[in-house]
Amino acid sequence: MGESGGKHRDVTLQLLGEMFPDGLPPHVGFRLWDGTQAPDAAPRRSTIVLNHPGALRAMLLHGTELALGEAYLHNDFDIEGDAEAVFCLEDALTGATGDSLQRLRTAGRLLQLPQGPQRASLGRPAARLSGKQHSMKRDRAAVTYHYDVSNDFYALWLDQRMVYSCAYFRSPDEELDAAQQNKLDLICRKLRLAPGDRLLDIGCGWGGLAIHAAQQYHADVTAVTLSEPQARLAQERAAAAGVADRCRIMHRDYREVAEHASFDALVSVGMFEHVGRAMLGRYFRETLALLRPGGRFLNHGIACEPLPGPRQGGSFADAYVFPDGELAPISSTLHEAEAAGFEVRDVESLREHYALTLRHWVQRLEARREEALHHVDESAYRTWRLYMSGSAYGFRVGRLNVYQTLLIRRDAAGRSGLPMTREDWYVPPRAA
Repeated sequence: MGESGGKHRDVTLQLLGEMFPDGLPPHVGFRLWDGTQAPDAAPRRSTIVLNHPGALRAMLLHGTELALGEAYLHNDFDIEGDAEAVFCLEDALTGATGDSLQRLRTAGRLLQLPQGPQRASLGRPAARLSGKQHSMKRDRAAVTYHYDVSNDFYALWLDQRMVYSCAYFRSPDEELDAAQQNKLDLICRKLRLAPGDRLLDIGCGWGGLAIHAAQQYHADVTAVTLSEPQARLAQERAAAAGVADRCRIMHRDYREVAEHASFDALVSVGMFEHVGRAMLGRYFRETLALLRPGGRFLNHGIACEPLPGPRQGGSFADAYVFPDGELAPISSTLHEAEAAGFEVRDVESLREHYALTLRHWVQRLEARREEALHHVDESAYRTWRLYMSGSAYGFRVGRLNVYQTLLIRRDAAGRSGLPMTREDWYVPPRAA
């Protein structure tokens, strides 16, 4: 190794020692471009591989989550083994811990490292949206950026129904397909769907819930999505399932549904994160108007902790995953729902279920990496691997949560139309 290479190795090892003065967690290690391992050569659950002498500089100089994520997309570093396990280092790697003087010292040492090889353009660049935030036009562009990647790509690692939201596991070792059916059944039972009930599915994805509600509960379903490829595949699936006559799937914004007081039940699963905090009031007012008196609304969405503010430098998810996506604390969601006129009847956290769901997705994606690269490029594969692994960590430690909130529109006499108990929610799943 040349003199400069040895110097860069020594600076890198010194930086790692300063960032982790109490040592690295026992399950995580580093391997440098020359094969040097830190803290030692013992096998570990996860290894962060620095692919060139300037890797730490590329990862850490800006001190932001976004820069760290982009360094992974550009292959300045890689993660071998369990990607979720490295997220316990995130605060240290982005400079979120330590005082200003320490961060300045770290920056000075990072500048002793070379800039690294010139980066090529990513096949899937960061989102660049224009227009008024959360307008119909911009929301459609945001959804298109995330979902219109490739139906075949998503089909590789989702369950057989292509349900892209938290599953419901009766035991930790249950298979993903069964857990997703559990979730669909739980939602339909919470909504107490009966044959002939008119159901509106807002943000229906590839139609898994809409088709299930029509097929197994004989509901009359209208479903909308802003993704044209999703709508097209969902329509094909509804026809193949023999329910196209009572499961109408449309490429449409929920704000364009004008059938006021027409639906017995509404459901929104995994769409709520796209609404935006400033739009929550309008969202709940418009959904309330779509329900008949006595109607039920199940809102299933991710929530954040109430205290932390936005990350410095912007988030990786906003740039490369869900542009314009915004999470709100559950307290804010419930406040806006009540202010719009809904009555809150039940709130259930599925936090542990989402961590487990995401681990299934990551494992399935990693196992089919070569097939995935026939549909997307390496940067897209890395984007999904990174964000899903980081999300699994967030749900595991409680930074993220996901709630199913059951809301009702009371009738003029104040009646909810609900039975006295929830016993019917937990009956065995219906046979297909």
